[in-house]
Amino acid sequence: MWDKIKDQAKTFQQSQGTRGASGSGQGSHGPLGGGRSGSSSGGSKAQLIGMFKSQLASAKNELKSGAYRDASMAMCALVAAADGRVEPAERQRVEELIVSNEVLQNFPADQLRQRFNQHVDRLLANFEQGKAEALQVIAKAAKKPAEARAVVQTGMVVAGADGSFEQSEQYAIREACTALNIPPSEFGV
Repeated sequence: MWDKIKDQAKTFQQSQGTRGASGSGQGSHGPLGGGRSGSSSGGSKAQLIGMFKSQLASAKNELKSGAYRDASMAMCALVAAADGRVEPAERQRVEELIVSNEVLQNFPADQLRQRFNQHVDRLLANFEQGKAEALQVIAKAAKKPAEARAVVQTGMVVAGADGSFEQSEQYAIREACTALNIPPSEFGV
């Protein structure tokens, strides 16, 4: 699975190559800090997550709209709650990823936390209704293809930050892709 996603990411990165030259640098500090490699295949997972981080960082100057901010927070919440629960430690870990995110630093951290937590609370109160609301917010980013893909990349980075990519997280990513009119196969899900 990760090899397929990695190939998709490389293809996407190559298609975006000319854009990356005008973006911010691709240093070692990715937009959604830290992930653990986990298993023996963790190296390729970490490389994939690093690739998504670099792609996001290269588009930082283009990702300043409220639609991107809101869709990204809805995506983070959807991925965090994909299995139907969000433990306090998981919520805190995702919040830390969000506020340390190089791209999301375009926005005040309190706004990001508030939007993320509102979506998580809605998902935990009534998962189906919360999911529908999150997907509506995510769909608003579809107007700008670069933002739409960045929302999915943000979700992929959050999903892979713990070293695993659960079936429920893959399903959440697929649903977001559908809402954004992006073929899920573009991201290997």
